[in-house]
Amino acid sequence: MFNFKKENRIIPNGQSQLLGGLFGVCVGDALGVPFEFLSRKNIRECPCEEMVGYGTHNQRPGTWSDDSSLMLCTVESLVNDYDVEDIGKKFTDWFYNKLWTPYGNVFDIGCTTQSALKRINNGGSSKENGANDEQSNGNGSLMRILPMAYFLKDYDERKFEIIGDVSAITHGHIHSKIACSIYVELAINLLKGDSAQDSYDKMKPVIIEYYTKRGFGSELKNFDRLLCNNIKKYKERDIKSSGYVIHTLEASIWCLLNASSYSSTVLPAINLGGDTDTTGAVAGGLAGIYYGIENIPKEWTDCLARKDDIQELLSKYYNSMHK
Repeated sequence: MFNFKKENRIIPNGQSQLLGGLFGVCVGDALGVPFEFLSRKNIRECPCEEMVGYGTHNQRPGTWSDDSSLMLCTVESLVNDYDVEDIGKKFTDWFYNKLWTPYGNVFDIGCTTQSALKRINNGGSSKENGANDEQSNGNGSLMRILPMAYFLKDYDERKFEIIGDVSAITHGHIHSKIACSIYVELAINLLKGDSAQDSYDKMKPVIIEYYTKRGFGSELKNFDRLLCNNIKKYKERDIKSSGYVIHTLEASIWCLLNASSYSSTVLPAINLGGDTDTTGAVAGGLAGIYYGIENIPKEWTDCLARKDDIQELLSKYYNSMHK
């Protein structure tokens, strides 16, 4: 199904990495929205090859979903420094007051996220607010966590506690926290200039050591395909693309490691079927960092809802970190 070619990459600068990663989330999300919930078999008959609209959610081309909305809410909060309570408040402003919606309405939200935001809106704290049962491990925190990579790039292992707290605004189970930590650590390695494969390889021992020391070694067994094996070498038939957080993480990293460009990362991610917008967003964020904003097709970014607003916000975020 996929034709992966040899990589030909110009290493992007810091601003290109930031714009690439966060625009990369929005573009991957918008590409996937029309195909959400389609099976892999059905999507083979009419694969995603360009930015189209309507489909599953009947949205115009370039419309992003809750994935990008909550990611952009996170960015807006981080412009003024890290405050987990403020991030949670921004999330409720999205759900109840339409902050960072593409066209003034919320058309897609997971049950775990919705329940968590209702608790915050009713006066609850954002800290460890998310459900922590094993069944509440959708990809709703993974899809929005990428902005933390830029913020935490120069932190020591304290970064994993912060990542866990940001995940637990909506998703508090240890599997969601570990998944977000894997993703952010890999993204940080990309930001530091490592290759995709080196970033992945360097991430493994860091994650294993941190969570083993804290008594979660048995939980890491759920991540064996990522941490003890090389996910790149798995066949497409072995890669799942449901809304389960570990499936999304595996699929996204698999696509990155087998790609040669932004487009050859996100299109295969979406064409896996299932939770296409989130797999596209999560894979798109990594690919956007790695290849830079210049490698994202301009016709895709130009098509995005509220492109100028996103550009302005991301510029503020970049400037806030380079005062």
